[in-house]
Amino acid sequence: MTILWFNLFFVYIFSMFARVAATTQTTINATVSNRPNKLFFLFALLPLIIVSGLRSGIGDTYFYKHAYMINDFTVDFVLEQKDIGFAVLQMLLKNYVSEDPQIMVFTAALLTNTLIFLVFYKYSNKIELSAYVYITGGLFLVSMNGIRQLLAAAITFTATKYLIEGNFFKYSLIIIIASLFHLSALILLPIYFLVRTKAWSKSTIILIFSALIIVIGFDQFSSLLFSAIQDTQYGHYKSFAEGGANVIRVAVEMVPLGIAFLGRERLKEIMPHSNIIVNMALLGFVFMLISTQNWIFARFSFYFSLYQLILISWIILLFKKNNQPLVYFGLITCYFLYYYYENVISLAILYYSDYLVW
Repeated sequence: MTILWFNLFFVYIFSMFARVAATTQTTINATVSNRPNKLFFLFALLPLIIVSGLRSGIGDTYFYKHAYMINDFTVDFVLEQKDIGFAVLQMLLKNYVSEDPQIMVFTAALLTNTLIFLVFYKYSNKIELSAYVYITGGLFLVSMNGIRQLLAAAITFTATKYLIEGNFFKYSLIIIIASLFHLSALILLPIYFLVRTKAWSKSTIILIFSALIIVIGFDQFSSLLFSAIQDTQYGHYKSFAEGGANVIRVAVEMVPLGIAFLGRERLKEIMPHSNIIVNMALLGFVFMLISTQNWIFARFSFYFSLYQLILISWIILLFKKNNQPLVYFGLITCYFLYYYYENVISLAILYYSDYLVW
């Protein structure tokens, strides 16, 4: 864990410097925005890429590396794969760059973290808080486990611009590209029409109520769902038996949304496109709530939890100015404690690397 603690420290510090040294930009319509300093932004991104890209263990990393070594990535082999985009990426890397599987791990880390941070750069109010919660909230660790799906989620995250602008064609094009890395990304196509509505409306109540109904009647719901997907590449999830998500994890997802709800009127005034960001974060909570019955549903939350990282960077401003520092450090402390609980106590994460040795 020592490397991971240092990673958290450097990412937070450099992200903080990036915000403090931000430059003010004025757009054509006279809108003023502060953009983080690009140099410090790069310094904040590098530790994430290096630590993730040079790992030798954690989660499914070993199996990804093993598959990279033993498979012969011919055109015929690639065309037979269900997630053809990731197969093409591996074919290009193995045939034209290196047969060392570390290059695949590093490339995935580079793409995933860079794409996520570029969206933070544009939409986060306090980029260091988004970066901090990206690590302490667990998504950075997940990116070192579910490589394909987090890469797909990072690609879909870049479609935020077109989701906000209402450009369905460009939005759907990015989602389809992401689905080539993990087919589950296609869930975001119909989501486009759902989240472009007013936050905390009747549809929101229906959504949360539906999630509660699913949780209560999960046995019946799961039987219908797994019967519907039994002939797809996800049919094997019927026998998935890792239990449900920790209720503490659900609470972590719920708190920022609770604050956003209480300050919803103020949030509309200060946060551009708050409806979309809130609705996406809310969907992440809904999937996490359902995942208390079966962890597999938490995998869908990955696509939405990234938006909560943007939301967290804005909710500080919902409090009175003299209370904002207290709330800020309260969030830092609580997420730090959660990070310690999840990684040290609950999961006992050990970081291994053939290149980074402490």
